[in-house]
Amino acid sequence: MSFVLSLDEGTTSARAALYDEQGRRIAMESAPVECRYPQAGWVEQDADEIWNAQLYAARLLLDRAGVRASDIVATGITNQRETTVVWERATGRPVAPAIVWQCRRTAPYCAELAQSSVAADIARRTGLVIDAYFSGSKIRWILENVPGARQMARDGQLLFGNVDTWLIWKLTNGAAHVTDPTNASRTMLMNLESGDWDSDLLRILEVPRAMLPRIAPSSGIVGSVDAEHFGAEIPIAGIAGDQQAALAGQACFRAGLSKNTYGTGCFALMHTGGRLPVSRHRLLGTRAASTSGAPQFAIEGSVFVAGAAVQWLRDKLGLIQTAAESEALAASVPDTGGAYLVPAFVGLGAPHWDAGARGVLCGLTRSSDRAHIVRATLESIAYQTRELIDAMQADAAERISELRVDGGAAANNFLMQFQADILGCPIVRPADIETTALGAAYLAGLATGFWKGVAEVENFWRAERRFEPAMDSATRSRLFSGWQNAVARCRMG
Repeated sequence: MSFVLSLDEGTTSARAALYDEQGRRIAMESAPVECRYPQAGWVEQDADEIWNAQLYAARLLLDRAGVRASDIVATGITNQRETTVVWERATGRPVAPAIVWQCRRTAPYCAELAQSSVAADIARRTGLVIDAYFSGSKIRWILENVPGARQMARDGQLLFGNVDTWLIWKLTNGAAHVTDPTNASRTMLMNLESGDWDSDLLRILEVPRAMLPRIAPSSGIVGSVDAEHFGAEIPIAGIAGDQQAALAGQACFRAGLSKNTYGTGCFALMHTGGRLPVSRHRLLGTRAASTSGAPQFAIEGSVFVAGAAVQWLRDKLGLIQTAAESEALAASVPDTGGAYLVPAFVGLGAPHWDAGARGVLCGLTRSSDRAHIVRATLESIAYQTRELIDAMQADAAERISELRVDGGAAANNFLMQFQADILGCPIVRPADIETTALGAAYLAGLATGFWKGVAEVENFWRAERRFEPAMDSATRSRLFSGWQNAVARCRMG
């Protein structure tokens, strides 16, 4: 048998999965990746740890599945986007910790840039809101704060990459320094329309072109995994940032189809086909993964803290022992008793884009207990998603007929039912909720002829469960109004 290998490097773990000719996941393994918080609002990772975790997960997968590297026709790579790695070209040594997408250290610089005369031009060229979320200001910070880094970058001695680029560089032993449009469109350095690095943006953010990777198609061979890593050379044929990979994994290849991924953060995307998206409600224009030469686009809303809020309950407050425990605990009470949690631990993402906002737990009474707080945490994920979908529907001037969901928290039945209730829209969960890894596999398999075309992989998609809204409109409005009041409180400071 032949397989496609998918490498899925996320914020908290590196995963590896194998897919057969029917698009079925036959095995998956993972390894944890640690986040570090050296200062308030700062989030870092060790780039070498990211690489070692991904390598370990893939080797473990092949060993346990009894699959040889020679049985793998292609590798697809998907990754946490925006996380920024800068390393020495000659040695491969990272010059600083990787700055994670959640990190807010560049927020003051971005606030100044957003008030400058070039702000509107940056937004027009990139499709993005100026924010510390994106890679460009992170690169600038490293060049400004690592001694000698700026001169080394100008001299071509330093390389930049998001995690996709870093992993490909390591897998090919430095032979390929490459990214794809989905990741490049999240740097604030790529012109969204042209799909190339923009000279004016590079000048504004003071990033030398010499350190940037080549932008290659999302579906196409860009290099080969060196035989030393898995025992045989394997073509690297698919690249996509995690959210665009999930869009592909949900078989959303056509305009109008939408999905929401429930991971560390929450990310809703609507495919817009070949139409360049322009949001009037502070969402983002981004590249979707293309399986042809024609550029594809999507409109996106991003929530910074979703599943991470459940981890906070577990790791910081000790209210639960496992994330899975949250479902039964939330369902053990009829409501939150009026409590709301706004998990603005690193500010608020779309549609607010408020770097200064901080978390708020409000509406507590003497009868509030841990079940109410856990329920309020899960509900916060659904409320934040509704804000994204409301903005998306306003931009599109039409309501979505259903929302396809994936990611770890999509397995939580309480959350999915509450999401359907608060949206007033059906939620559809696929048979395989690991759609990020699946999307990367699709892109690689399509590029190498493992699958014959998009129509074939669209037929692989299967719904596992459909959640229909059961809440009356008056209750829905009342609860969401309470959420909006809680959000206003967290933005007061």
